[in-house]
Amino acid sequence: MASLADNPFAALTIVVAPAILTNASSVLCLGTGNRIARVVDRTRLLTSELTRLEPNSPRRELHLRQLQRLKARSQLLLRALRLFYTSLGSFAAAALISIFGAVLADFAGPVTFNVIASLGLFSGTVGVAGIVGGCTLMVHETRLAVRNLEEEMKFLEHPHDAR
Repeated sequence: MASLADNPFAALTIVVAPAILTNASSVLCLGTGNRIARVVDRTRLLTSELTRLEPNSPRRELHLRQLQRLKARSQLLLRALRLFYTSLGSFAAAALISIFGAVLADFAGPVTFNVIASLGLFSGTVGVAGIVGGCTLMVHETRLAVRNLEEEMKFLEHPHDAR
């Protein structure tokens, strides 16, 4: 195995992938947080409108259905955000473990090296699984958002058709 002294870019190379994935996780966290804020704003708007509607208004039924979807969306977004934050921490840990592994590679025995490498691999795997899981939840959330939009458009085209 080449030592760190032989290849000064070895530590950099093994840190680059987790660092890029850490950045990707951060961007996903920011976007998901913004989507949660939009769901909260839309929920407040619909709730406010509901208080002003007549009990038998066709728009009331529409808003109630949309509020149910907004509730589901908020739960999906919160779960996705948790997974993205888990990924963020996992990739940061993988980068740190990789640095320690690169520094200790010359001094540690093969068992210690294998343990450190396994920890880094496990941490990176948890991070990737979190991104995949979070993105899957985001797709489901987006479908609900589009469904609300389609229902709103249908209502505007045919206001007397509550369903």
